[in-house]
Amino acid sequence: METRQLLAFTTVVQTGSFTKAAATLNCSQPTITTRIKALEEALGVVLFRRLPRGIQMTSAGVELLPFARNIINLTEKARKAITMNGEPHGKLVIGSAQSLTDYRLLPLIEYMCWRYPSVQLSLHSRNALNNLNSVRDGQLDCAFFIGAIEPREGLETTVLCPEPLVMVAGPNHMLTQRQSLAEDDLTSSTLIRAENGASYHELFEHSLGYDDTRAPVLELDSVDAAKRAVASGLGIALMPEVTVSSELADGRLVRLPWSPTFRVYTQFGWRQDNSTNPAVTALVSAAAQVVSDQVASLT
Repeated sequence: METRQLLAFTTVVQTGSFTKAAATLNCSQPTITTRIKALEEALGVVLFRRLPRGIQMTSAGVELLPFARNIINLTEKARKAITMNGEPHGKLVIGSAQSLTDYRLLPLIEYMCWRYPSVQLSLHSRNALNNLNSVRDGQLDCAFFIGAIEPREGLETTVLCPEPLVMVAGPNHMLTQRQSLAEDDLTSSTLIRAENGASYHELFEHSLGYDDTRAPVLELDSVDAAKRAVASGLGIALMPEVTVSSELADGRLVRLPWSPTFRVYTQFGWRQDNSTNPAVTALVSAAAQVVSDQVASLT
């Protein structure tokens, strides 16, 4: 069973005929026929039925198709890896929290595009749990997330920087007049969750024994929408400080006199079996440098 035979098979399936497959692969129709026949003999099965109106895959052909496509894909990846001599290349599908995408990662994306033009980046903002699960099952190559430092099954992780959190309210919110806040002050106020599903919300609510019977919760997926809701007086929100630094500086939001009892960090995670991928290695190194420089510039 050869790759060129599998390529002939998948092309016949794609085009619907031996003649069109030959044109697509820039070879003769007898060549396609010979490759399909050799593949059928090697496997001991019939892959196509020849019908008056065309061809039809057999059940054996249907079973072979996904394997054939995977083999062709892996062969192409291997060929590119060899010809690139270890230079980072290929496509990286990356997950990230929206707050990180908007407030930490844009300089990194710019750096990667200039430094490694052969690496194609695709960035998707979703909550941390979904991102990490998607990394584990192979839908994502890697992910940036905010969370506590802890072992994560099947993943390698690296800490990029501490991510300070701040409790904020609108300038006219009644809690802004307090010199200190008790737990009841927080749990009796409407909580606005920016980035619904972010792990720091769970840590915060667990630390205060928060439940839905104590105060209403407004869930928003957008950081900007959450900031506008807080500024208008709808409630309070726990957010990464980097996302609200401008609003705190100009008075649109006010820092409340409360600090969480836990710490979270911006981190980068990837599958353990992807550790030798040059593109992932390049991204890890670049992220560490870019985020470190960014943090230093803000202190």
